[in-house]
Order: sequence, then C-alpha cells, then structure tokens
Amino acid sequence: MFLELGGVRLLTDPVLRARVAHLRRQGPAPSVPGQLDAVLLSHLHYDHLDLPSLRLLPRDVRVLAPAGAAPLLRGAGIAEVEELVPGQAARVGELRVEATPAEHDGRRRPLGPRARPIGFVVNGAHRVYFAGDTDLFPEMADLRPVGVALLPVAGWARKLGPGHMDAEQAARAAELLRPGIAVPIHWGTLHPRGRRRGAWFERPPHEFARRVARLAPDVEVRILEPGAALGL
Repeated sequence: MFLELGGVRLLTDPVLRARVAHLRRQGPAPSVPGQLDAVLLSHLHYDHLDLPSLRLLPRDVRVLAPAGAAPLLRGAGIAEVEELVPGQAARVGELRVEATPAEHDGRRRPLGPRARPIGFVVNGAHRVYFAGDTDLFPEMADLRPVGVALLPVAGWARKLGPGHMDAEQAARAAELLRPGIAVPIHWGTLHPRGRRRGAWFERPPHEFARRVARLAPDVEVRILEPGAALGL
C-alpha cells in the first residue's frame, strides 16, 4: 500500500508483480512508484516481503523491517535496512514511524530466517496504523488515538490460519482501536493459481463494514478496490 503524508512517501509490503510463488494477482500489477522515502516491511512471508519487487525499487531505498530481516535483505542487494522491534521508532522526514506488536508467524518457509512480525503507526498530520498481517490482540487498544486504521480482513485462501483476522476479528480490532476511518485491506488481490474465485475473494470487506456498523458505529469504513486511493 502506498502512503503519502505531508509530502513523505511510504510503501508498505510491496508486491509489484503479477505473481508471487503459486499466487496470481487479480488485475494488472501496480506501477513502480517514483520517489520513495521508505519501505515498511511487516514480516518475512513471500506475499509481503517479495525480493523481486524490492529489486524494482531504487537500490538506495530505505527499508524499515522487523528484527532479523536485515541479512536476508542485504543479501539481496538492499543496503539501507533498519530493523525495528515493537516500541522502537524511526524518523522518516517529518514523520515518526513506530513499530507495533503483531501476532503472526515470523518464519520464512521452508528454511529461511525468522523475524518477529510487526505493524506500524505512522505519525504525521494524521496517525495511520498499518497492521501488516496479525491476529486480534487486546493491546491494540493501546495504539489509540488512531486516525486511519488499515486492517487485514482476509487472505489469499478461503480459510485463514492462526495469525490472521477475518472480517469479524478485524471489526473487533476497529472496536478496540476506534479510528476515525477503517480501511479493509489484504483482500481481492492474490489468489492461488487455478483455484476458482468466489464470494470468499470479494465478500470480506463488505462483511467487515456490516460488522463495524454493529460493533463500532462511530467508525467510518472506506472500502477501496485494489488500486483505488483515499484522500484525507
């Protein structure tokens, strides 16, 4: 996801290709952004840390990543890597970017490294929470106040294993966070090759909106189709 706050341009967990391993993208791949101030990486899974996509970016791009990710990234030719653990923060231009906890598997299978997954809170004119991939956890309430919450509501398969939120759990996350705006993410983009897409692929953001209306009616939900933009 591409974020621009106060003239600072950030890219989260970029996948800029038509395919990742056995996954295929629904619709065209996004264009490679121009100027970037930093890339935010939440964890090491292939659909979030895609080395070929990172190699499409300028070689000197700054990457903020979970602790344990630097050897993998530097080995791929990415020099400007800064590791963060939950509670640590970095300055990117006028923004303060803080790593937050995340409940997710930290391994890069099958034999790759391990790094503790994180999310990010970006502080500028708006306070934006990017959850990465995570299960629901009670300490989300400690991240308040949040202006915009980017919350995963699904995945690339019908069933989600531990470390993910479905529409109901993401709505409960919105209830804990109480953001001004909640944007459902992590849906409608990647799917397994040859597998039929159906309601599981397109329904989650709408289920999320209905459940947020019940659990946290003061939270505004904005559903963005892949490639769409949100202005604040």
